[in-house]
Amino acid sequence: MKMIRAFIRPEKEQEVVLALEGAGFPSLTKMPVFGRGKQKGLQVGPVHYDELPKTLIMTVVATEDVGKVIGIIEGKAKTGFIGDGKIFVSPVDAVYTVRTGEAVL
Repeated sequence: MKMIRAFIRPEKEQEVVLALEGAGFPSLTKMPVFGRGKQKGLQVGPVHYDELPKTLIMTVVATEDVGKVIGIIEGKAKTGFIGDGKIFVSPVDAVYTVRTGEAVL
């Protein structure tokens, strides 16, 4: 299994979430975050915004589904402009259900 963390533009959040749900990936966590990437913020006239709002979407999927999920996120979140976001994929070593303590993997 793999954990996918996608930092995307807030205005693309609903489109990405609905596309993932429609493709059979309904389980996810999302939260508003602030950060900066290569552009190191945004300069608007004399005002510099050091950190920009993003939405973090996290989901855990089977290893064979990683490409499909990344394709959905990229397809729905991409605007073609700097600041579209990043996707990180990490291995998941273990999963436990809190209520029962049962190992899921």
